[in-house]
Amino acid sequence: MEIRVGKVTHYYSKIGVAIVEITDENLNIGDTIRIKGHSTDFIQTVDSMQIEHQPINKAEIGNIIGLKVKDKCREGDIVYKVLP
Repeated sequence: MEIRVGKVTHYYSKIGVAIVEITDENLNIGDTIRIKGHSTDFIQTVDSMQIEHQPINKAEIGNIIGLKVKDKCREGDIVYKVLP
């Protein structure tokens, strides 16, 4: 089962970081996420999140975060939390 967390608003390919707007569900370090879009579909564990270049352990609804990702993604891709 998956719950929508938010969407990718920008992607920095050189550093592998997606900017994600958290709109529907909180996100924590250690959560498993799926990023899905037109040509994107991968699952990973959340290892690193930042707000304004400061590391955080929890992102709440309304936050805009930098999220280290293992694969390429695009603006408009949807971020889901994968539930066990």
